[in-house]
Amino acid sequence: IRLRKLVDERENLIEQVKRLKDQLEKKKPKNGEDSSSPDGDVQENGADSNMDLQRDAGRQINDLKFKIVKSEQEITALEQNVTRLEGQVSRYKSGCENAEKVEDELKAEKRKLQRELRSALDKIEELEASNSHLSKRMEKIKAVRGTATTP
Repeated sequence: IRLRKLVDERENLIEQVKRLKDQLEKKKPKNGEDSSSPDGDVQENGADSNMDLQRDAGRQINDLKFKIVKSEQEITALEQNVTRLEGQVSRYKSGCENAEKVEDELKAEKRKLQRELRSALDKIEELEASNSHLSKRMEKIKAVRGTATTP
């Protein structure tokens, strides 16, 4: 948006320079006609005002040229900023994509580890139940042997 404004301003300034040059060119032939007038005082006043107009027009042209150069420099700087920022955006996008890929891999790994944990916990529970059952059987066998040897 800012770049567009600068381009529009530059075009307006160029247009204004052209108009001022055209006005200056139109006044030059008129001044030539004035110089052929028989009255010398009018010619001097016309020449003075003409010189003032030319100086003013020249000053305006120089100011506008300076503004054009300054605008072009600013446009160049903004274009460089745009290029730099586009590079940053592409780097951030690739970083983001890599982070999302790593995140997906970590989620898959977490699911796998949770399945393994559930499986291990189930196995532990099963082994504890089996151990408890075997311990009870062993106590029964000891009790039966103990009662058989004590008569």
